[in-house]
Amino acid sequence: QVQLVESGGGLVQAGGSLRLSCRASGRTVKNYPMGWFRQAPGKEREFVAGIRWRDGTTDYLDSVKGRFRISRDNVANTVYLQMNSLEPEDTAVYYCNGLVSLGDPKPLYDSWGQGTQVTVSS
Repeated sequence: QVQLVESGGGLVQAGGSLRLSCRASGRTVKNYPMGWFRQAPGKEREFVAGIRWRDGTTDYLDSVKGRFRISRDNVANTVYLQMNSLEPEDTAVYYCNGLVSLGDPKPLYDSWGQGTQVTVSS
């Protein structure tokens, strides 16, 4: 069974930065890429960024390219999302989950963590 615990959210002004962490536990967690998703009020959850444990290959939502950076720590089983130049449109609850694949960034696991709230003020 895989467990996912997100942390690092908060309130920040536009142009600021935050770093999110996702600690993943479970025997099979490294068999699949990991990703960050977000859900803003009244909107569907969307893929933000993904990374392969094996080689660090990444993929991003177009609107965050150049501002967000996903990374991983294979020893700590932790995936990070460094978010720079934050915009009010980035306000959402951020979640991590496994990915079916980087080329098909659908969430892998049915259960989600509690997420971490990111609020960007203008």
